[in-house]
Amino acid sequence: MNIRTRLTLLFVLLVASIVLLFTVSVYYLYDQFREQEFQQRLEEKAFTTVRLREDVGEVPRADLPVMTDEQVTIYNKQGLVLYNQDNQRPRFPVTPNFLNKITLRQPQYIRIGEIEAIGVLHLNSRGAPLLIVASGNDRYGLSKLDRLREILFSGWLLSLFIVGIAGYLFATDALRPVAELIIQVNAISATNIHERLRVGRQRDELADLARTFNDLLIRLEEAFVLQKSFVSHASHELRTPLTVMMGQIEVTRLQARSAEEYEIAFDGLLDEVKSMIRLVNGLLELARASSDAVNLNYQPVRIDELLWQAQSLIVSKMPDYQIDIDFTDLPNQEEELVIVGEESLLQTAFQNLMENGCKYSFDGCVSVRISFERKQLQLTFIDHGYGIPEADIPHIFEPFYRSDSTMTINGHGIGLALTQRIIELHQGHIKVESVVGEGTTFRITLPTTYDSSSHSGDTPELSENAGTTSGF
Repeated sequence: MNIRTRLTLLFVLLVASIVLLFTVSVYYLYDQFREQEFQQRLEEKAFTTVRLREDVGEVPRADLPVMTDEQVTIYNKQGLVLYNQDNQRPRFPVTPNFLNKITLRQPQYIRIGEIEAIGVLHLNSRGAPLLIVASGNDRYGLSKLDRLREILFSGWLLSLFIVGIAGYLFATDALRPVAELIIQVNAISATNIHERLRVGRQRDELADLARTFNDLLIRLEEAFVLQKSFVSHASHELRTPLTVMMGQIEVTRLQARSAEEYEIAFDGLLDEVKSMIRLVNGLLELARASSDAVNLNYQPVRIDELLWQAQSLIVSKMPDYQIDIDFTDLPNQEEELVIVGEESLLQTAFQNLMENGCKYSFDGCVSVRISFERKQLQLTFIDHGYGIPEADIPHIFEPFYRSDSTMTINGHGIGLALTQRIIELHQGHIKVESVVGEGTTFRITLPTTYDSSSHSGDTPELSENAGTTSGF
């Protein structure tokens, strides 16, 4: 069942229930009014009959209004019949219990079939109580009630038909924007993902839904463009060393070579293979960092230990690099150095920033500073190198993006993109400041598991590597 049919049925059921409740209420209230009015007429008939009998000695029928099947019977306190209209046997059965319940203030009403009766108490001129029972058939009132029932029931059925049509038109109008959205969404594909949904009504929930979907399309378009760029750049980066390797192999095979020449050719091939391995490893790390954070192994890790490990790995490969780790601003508690994260990914991020700082600086040196605030720590990586042009700063975290000023330096443009993704996975932030010809500063902010404000009076417990240390 579609939404239009469901809305129509719900609308019909709701209105039909309300109208039915209204018609039943009207019918019930009119029935109560008819009954009260007929009781009043019977009561007046009873008192008029007994007063005429007392005053005149007889009851002239021609002077009284006539009811259908009317009959008036007068009883004494003992239940004996003193007067019966037309001296006929009472057609309405009256029990002693019914007569005993009649009082001055509380007349008794009873109905059997279409005959209704009321019993009242009257005191004659000598103060003797008389019980008068007047009965009759309210033929006109009941016929009006039947007619009212037919009118109400017919009106209710007609209202169902009208409400059904109105509900269908209402549901159609209410869902028209949804149908328009469906048409627009179906028209969007990979070839025109830049298209956006348009909504005529700007202040309802469907407009909010369209804006939310447009925001989703923006994110998808960015991811789509990024993926296309990623695949294009990755293909280019992989094709370049493969082309170089194939060219070297073809040139080497053109003629016989000496052992020394073959070694030179193999060394060139080995360099290209190492470059490909670094590229593939970077791509794998980027894919891993871009995966769902739930699949990562988060554990408490110490930032100082990760920094020392990253420094050792870089210096062991590139002894000319110098990495200074500054711990002059030491924390009061050792726990302030602990964050919850994925150790290998964080170490990769720190290595990338250290290696980039050394690679793109004039002296091959980078300084790392660590500072602490409430529930967070900040790492600052400073180099005095070429700097990044202001126009390139918004793009440096894009995969495979490289500034024109650094094209001559070996690299693939994956490190910073991988670093940013790793920091985001750890709920952190990374910012960059750079001045061309003076150097670049990267600032990383990471949340810690320690609240320094609640342990301000504790004694310091420091790492054994605390202090200011220069790289090898």
